[in-house]
Amino acid sequence: MQSILVLFAHPKFEHSKTNKALVSKIQNREGVTFHDLYELYPDFNIDLQREKELLTKHDVIIWHHPFYWYNCPPLMKQWIDVVLEFNWAYGPQGNALENKKCLNVITTGGAREVYCTSGNNHYSVNEFLRPFEQTARLCGMEYLPPFAVMGTHKITTEDLELHTHQYERLIDALQQGKTFDITKHCEFLNDTQLINQTPKK
Repeated sequence: MQSILVLFAHPKFEHSKTNKALVSKIQNREGVTFHDLYELYPDFNIDLQREKELLTKHDVIIWHHPFYWYNCPPLMKQWIDVVLEFNWAYGPQGNALENKKCLNVITTGGAREVYCTSGNNHYSVNEFLRPFEQTARLCGMEYLPPFAVMGTHKITTEDLELHTHQYERLIDALQQGKTFDITKHCEFLNDTQLINQTPKK
């Protein structure tokens, strides 16, 4: 079974109905380490050695965060800047993360249709996430399309239940090392057949 490290960063987690629902489904699962950065490092003083050890012990790395100004919350950016050191995560001798899988799990207040060339935000979510994709590739990791829950300001109970079910299926698939049906047109892992299935009654 593949081990999963969920690096979670949400400065207002207590106010996020969507993220609380998602996290509740995966944080106590066997083989999943739920790592709440704002809980552990409220002063932004990141324990570099601890983080490196965690990364080394896991096969799959998930950056789980809300979409803050088309990016991640500041503590997650701090984590990337501090932990992914030259000649450890990348560089001539930097192979500590090589061949690990990596992806973003994000929530956005805006609906899916506003993230496109004709929408208010002009660019797709995947375009905004290019720095994460390039970071993963620089570190020799396999970067997967994001899992995204969008339109959270108006999300219905039914849609939220569907997304939490999809998140569970995503974790199952990652733990089992399954291959996703990803094509060049696959924007989100939510869209893959492996994840996008109707919950059993």
